[in-house]
Amino acid sequence: MKRLPLVLSLALVSVVALKWPGAGFWGPLLMLGGLIFLHEGGHFLAAKYMGMPVEVFSLGFGPRLFGFKWRETDVRLSALPLGGYVKLAGFNPEEPGADDPYGFLHQPFGKRMLFYSGGILANFLTTLVLFTLVGADQARVTKRLDSWTVIEVVPGGAAEQGGLKVGDELRSIGDLNFPASEWESAVAYIQAHPGQPVPFRITREGQPLELPLTPRLDGGKGRLGFMPAPIPTPLERRAYRPADFAVGGRYAVVLSWRLSGQVFGFLKKLVTFQARSAEVSGPIGILRAGSRAARSGWQEFLFICGAISLQLGLLNALPIPALDGGHMALLAFEKLRRKDLTIELKEKILTGGFLLLASLMALVIFLDLMKLRK
Repeated sequence: MKRLPLVLSLALVSVVALKWPGAGFWGPLLMLGGLIFLHEGGHFLAAKYMGMPVEVFSLGFGPRLFGFKWRETDVRLSALPLGGYVKLAGFNPEEPGADDPYGFLHQPFGKRMLFYSGGILANFLTTLVLFTLVGADQARVTKRLDSWTVIEVVPGGAAEQGGLKVGDELRSIGDLNFPASEWESAVAYIQAHPGQPVPFRITREGQPLELPLTPRLDGGKGRLGFMPAPIPTPLERRAYRPADFAVGGRYAVVLSWRLSGQVFGFLKKLVTFQARSAEVSGPIGILRAGSRAARSGWQEFLFICGAISLQLGLLNALPIPALDGGHMALLAFEKLRRKDLTIELKEKILTGGFLLLASLMALVIFLDLMKLRK
């Protein structure tokens, strides 16, 4: 099921040319390739459940590089590796006027809905499995150290202009050392020094760094414009116990629910034009997050993979033509009206959805490239 326009693949080529040799490069590629494989694998398994032969299972678009034959299916790696698709034998469900030799369009409503939702369900299942592993690992931690890590930097604020970034780990602010000091003490220290450079010692991607940040005078107090949070760093772990995976399962459900709420909250801000450009991340932003996580450790890497898989599932479920959710919405509408839409109308709807997605992707890639310049 072809999803992403060619512009995404061009963005990947740009990233490869600009960034991340070594583990910082292969980590995000493994993440993105694995999530695409699992998403399309959901469609593949749904098709096999329906008894529909699959002609092509491709990781990537464009010309075939290499692969192998598994029964009737050509499992391949294609030249443009950002995306993937499953093609039923002799039929493409995204082309309403295509031949249908094996009767996909005559399958029961429930089976066709399962086919379109297969990738979404695979994303959600992947998220639950990965979060369960992360939660089980956290359950066996016997000693930890909380470190204050920057989770938000206000665009255009004094902290951003001074070079502070999300993910920076605070070591000291002035004469206050972390994690020994209370954060309230740091707030008071910053507020008491408007217009004066405050020395920050931080750790960024494992490397120590010093930044002089100058708070701006606002309401009679100094303000920098950033938010930290105490992030626990495990120091000691015991051996795994079976009960740890039960704890991990509960952690996965609660975390998935909370992150889903955040995604829908962001979408609300997006459609009401309240979202800031700094909050929007496209494929380059995803690769950057995967690169940082790959260098941080396997727990962080699994967490970011699970979070991105959840977002992919939720976004694909949106009722936008050319996405899985759009196909499901059209199918449900036809079921309710008890009559299929005309082929011409379906083609117009799907083409409009594709152009909308291509435009949105071009915009987020442009915003990603602007962030790389900072």
